[in-house]
Amino acid sequence: MRVFLALIFLVLLGYGLGFVLFVSHLPPTPASLPQTILKADGIVALTGGNERLDTAVALLERGVGKRLLVSGVSQETTKETVGKVSEGGPRFRCCADIDYAEDTHGNAEEAAIWARQNHFHSLLIVTGRYHMPRTMREFSAVLPDVSLIAYPVDQSRIDLSGWWRYPRTIGVLHREYVKYLASLVTTRLAR
Repeated sequence: MRVFLALIFLVLLGYGLGFVLFVSHLPPTPASLPQTILKADGIVALTGGNERLDTAVALLERGVGKRLLVSGVSQETTKETVGKVSEGGPRFRCCADIDYAEDTHGNAEEAAIWARQNHFHSLLIVTGRYHMPRTMREFSAVLPDVSLIAYPVDQSRIDLSGWWRYPRTIGVLHREYVKYLASLVTTRLAR
């Protein structure tokens, strides 16, 4: 019985330490990067917050990428609706596409099809900071020959500074950690 309890304790300790390491290694936002060096063939924005979409549209309008894919919109949403919400300008109207993926793996698969159709060799990936590790894992699994550039954004409803003080933030981070662990397994098995 002691061995069993010790084993459970070690598993829980490892899980807890892994969670803390996961959160402490979330990528910083690229606000401090010089924007002049930021360039990619395409930009992919994963839905899940206005900050993600607004950032991606602004990057497209500045010419950071040739085209934008907004991945994971609801079935009822049109490109025109997305353009109104994000206040997309002329580049958005000509050079933006949408897809209806239902999860991060689906986002990666749709982006892979889109990148191949457009002959893109580099993609700028825009999503939330807490979501970036799993996103990059899923995307690199289906796009091994494409250069992926992470562009994480902070989301107003998720406060990552002092995250341990906010039960809602802990819940969001914990769910993402569980999904990240599952992604580690599934992407390895897919290879």
